[in-house]
Amino acid sequence: MSDLLKMLGCRYPIIQGPIGEMNSPKLIAAICEAGAYGMLALGFSNAATAKKLANEVKALTDKPFGANLMLLNQANREILDILAAAGVKTITTSVGSPKEIYKRIHELGMKGIHVALTLTHARRAEDAGADGLVITGLESGGLRSKDPELTNMVLIPLVVDHVKVPVVAAGGIADSRGYRAVLALGAQGAQIGTRFLASTESTAHERWKQAILDSTDGDIVLLPLQKMNVRVIVTQKLKKEMQDPALDLSKVYDLKYLPKAWGTGDFDLFPASAGQVSALIKEIKPVGKIIAEMVS
Repeated sequence: MSDLLKMLGCRYPIIQGPIGEMNSPKLIAAICEAGAYGMLALGFSNAATAKKLANEVKALTDKPFGANLMLLNQANREILDILAAAGVKTITTSVGSPKEIYKRIHELGMKGIHVALTLTHARRAEDAGADGLVITGLESGGLRSKDPELTNMVLIPLVVDHVKVPVVAAGGIADSRGYRAVLALGAQGAQIGTRFLASTESTAHERWKQAILDSTDGDIVLLPLQKMNVRVIVTQKLKKEMQDPALDLSKVYDLKYLPKAWGTGDFDLFPASAGQVSALIKEIKPVGKIIAEMVS
């Protein structure tokens, strides 16, 4: 058994990528029941929300599950206490420095896996006490850095060569080929976001799922914002805007409209996020089938 599987306590080294729109206890429980590691996306949630969601997951499965904490959230210490009381053994952390929080994670008898986009950040997280790393290549969906990024083909072995803790690969993984590939690159497991987003149990808007199915190469781009980028599915509106050299796209779209856009399927308000792997996804499937095919 790998060090990662010892930390997770599940059958397969597959972690659900934390996406707020997939924060469904039913989906998380289904992923856990299929042998993978379901994850709550707690982001900027408060302690009461974290407790409610954790209890709902526990009512649906006795399998281990985790949660992702965004390190900018001031409620994290209280949330950690709630997760520990709920029996959560391993969490992931992202968007912020892990320096302060890992002491508390370990005091509670928990393990933490930090999300990093570069070798430099991976090494800093290991030095800060991270028990593992989710390394997310430029193929990944969601919020991205404005700094240059590497593909997982280069980034995973690079990080594996320089750290001692287990590495999980995120980005570009939708089937058994991608899963086997990241294991061959030295990762001990995979974090899956977009493929689970386009699943039967996913609570994402049907227009979002269809946009993923309709995607091909070139349809997933980096949308510049003021302080970061976000990888999105191109809409007809965005396509026209990208062709206007006088238009500053970083001033067109505002993250404050993201929840409404993603919740209603109004992607002209803010485009739907997805990873480059969308081009490989052509069918909505139950998560159990997705996981079984991936590890076959």
